[in-house]
Amino acid sequence: MIRAVYPGSFDPITNGHIYIAERAASLFDELLLAVLVNPEKNSTFSVEERQIMAREALIHLPNVTVKYFNGLLVNFMRQEQSRIIIRGLRALSDFEYEFQLAQMNRQLAPEIETFFIATDAKYSYLSSRGIKDAFRFGGTVRDMVPPGVYRRLRERIPPTNS
Repeated sequence: MIRAVYPGSFDPITNGHIYIAERAASLFDELLLAVLVNPEKNSTFSVEERQIMAREALIHLPNVTVKYFNGLLVNFMRQEQSRIIIRGLRALSDFEYEFQLAQMNRQLAPEIETFFIATDAKYSYLSSRGIKDAFRFGGTVRDMVPPGVYRRLRERIPPTNS
């Protein structure tokens, strides 16, 4: 049985993340969506909220589970007995950053491979930060995130009247 891990902050999960998760879930026996706990990052949603939103958004994928982790990804990978990291790519700029991370992870844990999955063009502009910023300033983001995420954005982020 092959288990892949799709790590990220998912603050919040977007339709682009879901697309990558669906593709990965179709390729591997198990997919573990790993929500990063990063104390240096000022997250909009708690790790518990991010896990709940991800579980709700991915409930249609029976071979996907959601957990959180902190610390080095390669340590989490070993703990979860997985050798495959999934990373989504939107643009060339993503590749440069992700390639550096993959090389660092490879140096730390040569047994772990990184697989890149290119997103669908219709999601190439999506980012969690962009969605939060657009929402904050009155942009329509309803079609960019799952319904549960949209509801939580309305509850959490007050609109700016500028």
